[in-house]
Amino acid sequence: MKRSLLLSFVAVSAFASSGAFAQAELAKAKNCMACHTVATKLVGPAYKDVAEKYQGQKGAEDKLVQKVLKGGSGTWGPIPMPANPQVNEAEARQLVKWVLTTK
Repeated sequence: MKRSLLLSFVAVSAFASSGAFAQAELAKAKNCMACHTVATKLVGPAYKDVAEKYQGQKGAEDKLVQKVLKGGSGTWGPIPMPANPQVNEAEARQLVKWVLTTK
């Protein structure tokens, strides 16, 4: 029984971490990491800071999806975020969901 429980835990952990890895790879592939990192401000805010700012806000996911797609300015300083035509809406939603879980 203990062995079965341990194997289940390992499998779930591997799946969860591979999901985060996949999202980081998508962010790299879509050029998001040219301006952002998970932990520190680069050109744009760190993903952990975005997650903290929008934690628990109703409509945050939809708002950020639109910002990824269309760009925006003023929220994090004077440097605008450009539109990202290389990202479709499904990818933007996937990325935003991941960003909102970073710590």
